[in-house]
Amino acid sequence: MEQVDSMRVVYSPRHHLHDPDFEVTGGRRIAGYEVAARVESIRHALESDPDFSFEAPGTFGIGPIRAVHDAGLIAYLESAWQDWRARGTGASAIMPDAFLHPGARAGMGDAPAPSSPCGQAGYYCFDTATPIVPGTYEVTRVACDAALTAADGVLSGERSVYALTRPPGHHSARAVFGGYCYLNQAAVAVEWLAGRTHDRIAVLDVDYHHGNGTQQIFYDREDVLYTSIHADPSRTFPYFAGHASETGAGAGTGTTFNQPMPAGTNDAQYLEAIERTLTRIEAFRPAVVVVSLGFDTYGQDPIGDFALTTPVYHEIGRRAGALDLPLVIIQEGGYDVANLGRNAREWLRGSAGLAPAFAAEDGVKAIGS
Repeated sequence: MEQVDSMRVVYSPRHHLHDPDFEVTGGRRIAGYEVAARVESIRHALESDPDFSFEAPGTFGIGPIRAVHDAGLIAYLESAWQDWRARGTGASAIMPDAFLHPGARAGMGDAPAPSSPCGQAGYYCFDTATPIVPGTYEVTRVACDAALTAADGVLSGERSVYALTRPPGHHSARAVFGGYCYLNQAAVAVEWLAGRTHDRIAVLDVDYHHGNGTQQIFYDREDVLYTSIHADPSRTFPYFAGHASETGAGAGTGTTFNQPMPAGTNDAQYLEAIERTLTRIEAFRPAVVVVSLGFDTYGQDPIGDFALTTPVYHEIGRRAGALDLPLVIIQEGGYDVANLGRNAREWLRGSAGLAPAFAAEDGVKAIGS
């Protein structure tokens, strides 16, 4: 793999406008894990490294989002906060209190969207960890623009471009949102790339949690390969998708490749899994690879149970870069703020063919060296 001169990082400070102060997880109201400090940790780590250069996202409009998401979901997210202020409960964030479970209407057909703001929240959201606050829609639109700016960069000849965004997106499906995700910026980038290259696109999802939304959007597509290495959903979120038996449907049969992993997954086990995934991607022969990049696989992450170390991220990135395919890299999860920037820097340096920074700074031997 040829070393790049520097990697472009697409970043907007407007992500601070999405600032929910709580979530409800496991029946407990707690401080949210998906906070602005996550992105700022990565920004600080990369700004100190001359091998990265920053730029603002361009503006791509609503068209690429409409190509992926249901019109009703988009309209809801756009107007939800204004409607909540006018007709909601007065709470500081929108959180569902009832959900459209499929069993509730079994045999009765589809339900129309409610007019109540509380009912609308449960119609479009599938969990209690994804509150809507005043800046949510604007920020998730900016995240989509950042992902599309990165995609445009690789079509213009860049080997890889990194979209440093929040909130994450890979849990948001065509017509529902959840899992800290509102619009699915990775899926938006995939669809945009497919329409411009008229070629196959692969997704490499390395977040700790399965990207159920991305999988659902492309599940019946033969031109999009979705691959994911993640915690077994039988024990963790999103619970209802991500099993190895899910391989696609219709024309897309065989274009979904899930590897659910056990608790305590270590560096060696993960590297074996990434090799299986990269072999599958190589065989698919895509024009571009979109990476959903998560660091909640880290051994100290507060909501994960894997045991990955900082050195392995450089090696994972190096192997992804060795595909010798353009990479559109989009930030997803990772919640150990203290180490997040360091881990991201290592993965990105590896993918760009650059030496690990931690080895020079700490005298640690790189994995694979």
